Amino acid sequence: MSLSRRREIASESVGPTIAAGEILVEIMATDRGLGFLEPLTLVGPYPSGAPAIFIDQVARLGGSAGLIGCVGRDDFGTINLERLQRDGVDVSAVAVSDRYPTGSAFVRYRPDGGRDFVYNIAESAAGQIRLTHEARQLADRAGHLHVMGSTLSVAGLRDIVAYATKAVRARGGSTSFDPNVRKELIDGADGTQFSALVDDADLLLPSGEELLTAAGVDDECQAVKALIARGVGEIVLKRGAAGSSRFAADGSRIDCAGFLVEEVDPTGAGDCFGATYLTCRRQGMEPGKALFYANAAGARNVTRRGPMEGVTGFDVLDGFIAGTQRAT
Repeated sequence: MSLSRRREIASESVGPTIAAGEILVEIMATDRGLGFLEPLTLVGPYPSGAPAIFIDQVARLGGSAGLIGCVGRDDFGTINLERLQRDGVDVSAVAVSDRYPTGSAFVRYRPDGGRDFVYNIAESAAGQIRLTHEARQLADRAGHLHVMGSTLSVAGLRDIVAYATKAVRARGGSTSFDPNVRKELIDGADGTQFSALVDDADLLLPSGEELLTAAGVDDECQAVKALIARGVGEIVLKRGAAGSSRFAADGSRIDCAGFLVEEVDPTGAGDCFGATYLTCRRQGMEPGKALFYANAAGARNVTRRGPMEGVTGFDVLDGFIAGTQRAT
């Protein structure tokens, strides 16, 4: 994509933000340790799935939001749909399967802060998303498409993304991509799709070394230059507790310090961050302020147990900002 064709993030007036992908429940071990090879005390289920967390945060901030996905006709599906609908997400394109159960993720924290997971995605309803009539209808009126790297392996995603990208572009809309996928997983066909999603992104939202993976280089500065040259509109780099940085096509950079909080559960923090930054920008907020709110949303989310339990609106974020010390 040439620089002359680069697009800005579309305003809310163009249409809703939509996402597609896995909808899960998360069930967590209360004790730290290694894996699930013994009986454990568990808490949950919590509504989860990166696209679901992301789009729920968009809706809580007052953004128009819709989700393409699939859940089972079971209690786990019900708690996800009820949460999304309560928060204002359009779930008309979320199918309900009579055959497959809702996807699940069991997680246990290791003593060093790492995590062990047991997933059921591919053989669950989460792995059955398709380009349905309802998905086409949602895409046809969307103004922004957000894609998660975690969903690249889900069958049906390629057709949904291809259709939705064309529909969004036809309306003058925009796209964003969060490349949250391990480097060893982006080979062959998946690697081709990964590169295409990076190149098409008006907003790229990597975390840490995902920036280097997306660019195929080992230096942050060179990675930013390479990605902008490929046509990426702007890059917002998530740095965890250290905050974040925004790199624009004109060479400008904004750094924003993080907030000092006690981490309870980091799952979903990056999704809340990305959703907040995007929604602020679509609502007309200048980049520096959007970055500040995004840092607050990510930081607040890690203080709650459950990946979607820290999702919230501007009123709560303003209170969090007023009462929380920032890193220096």
